[in-house]
Amino acid sequence: MIFHLTDPERWEQSLAAGEHTGSSRGVELAEEGFIHCSTAAQWPATVERFYADVDALLLLHIDESLLDVPLVVEQLGEAPEPFPHVYGPLNLDAVVRVQQLRP
Repeated sequence: MIFHLTDPERWEQSLAAGEHTGSSRGVELAEEGFIHCSTAAQWPATVERFYADVDALLLLHIDESLLDVPLVVEQLGEAPEPFPHVYGPLNLDAVVRVQQLRP
């Protein structure tokens, strides 16, 4: 299982579009080239580092075996460790749970 953080408004756009293309906070797949994800151990620190000031936040639980596009675990730039990256639009059926972290 891998995890992706997004806001409710962006997730609603994805549901309407039939796929998720949000890469990270305010950045789209077309800009970044991949969708940022985390492992179970990594996502809490990602919330603190990049989403501490966000009022409404969702955690998407993604079954990587259901992805239609490549998943690459890699260490990029100044990241402290390797992170999972989804290289293409996230198919919605790979999202097995949507958890509300903040109202």
